[in-house]
Amino acid sequence: MAQSPDLSDVVAVVTGATRGVGKGIAQELADAGARVYVTGRSVSAADDVSLRGANAAAGGCLPIRCDHTNDAQTQRVFDFVVDLEARIDLLVNAAWTGYERMIEDGQYTWALPFWEQPMWRWDAMFDGGVRAMFACAQQAARRMYAQRSGLIVNLSYWAAQKYLGNAIYGAAKAATDRLTADMARELAEWNVAVVSMYPGLVRTELVMQSAEFLDLSNSESPQFTGRAVAHLYRDPQRQRRSGGVVVAAAYAREKGFADVDGRQPAPLTVDTA
Repeated sequence: MAQSPDLSDVVAVVTGATRGVGKGIAQELADAGARVYVTGRSVSAADDVSLRGANAAAGGCLPIRCDHTNDAQTQRVFDFVVDLEARIDLLVNAAWTGYERMIEDGQYTWALPFWEQPMWRWDAMFDGGVRAMFACAQQAARRMYAQRSGLIVNLSYWAAQKYLGNAIYGAAKAATDRLTADMARELAEWNVAVVSMYPGLVRTELVMQSAEFLDLSNSESPQFTGRAVAHLYRDPQRQRRSGGVVVAAAYAREKGFADVDGRQPAPLTVDTA
């Protein structure tokens, strides 16, 4: 099976890529040869080399410390990349907040009905998730519009289409998919594609902390989503997918690539998610 295509001519930005799915995506894109700029709040001062005038080496990642709830920091990232590279070919919006503090004062609050949900969770998911995605897409789209090409991938999930966990989560993911559709409509004339991508159960650091309680038989590595992104970037039909949802596992079967362990995860559906 084909793995990731050659991306040696691609400049990519992956937000929220210091851990989890974002980290796996960044690693896979870099392994495919892309120059990848990764952002995260947890990037250490020692790793944040964005002011040293260095760009990402071919096939490598350059970390940039950024809190995407801060518009000035977000603009700084994209200005930096454009100054160095003169282009942005691919943006993956993986930055997301709101999964933290599921247990507060001994109570599991994630699954509470909306009238008992803590308001900080709304702020986290919409400011650190939806708004951060919008702000980054806005910055990237300005460059992509000018160069008349590009791909924006917004990580989303089935909670946009069915009830999963709580009302805030559903509203945030539905907003992500709606923005994807409308951004795609507005960028269609300029050969820029925008998609929502749905991973399955991903073996992130957080998930693996609870591995003994989970059925991981149909799980995916964080890099698997990166392979889907890489193939989508090279897909000659990607513009036809713009505005819609790409399920990573279903797309893998269509394009003939597997996970890093050689497995072929079964795609989730709205019924099985």
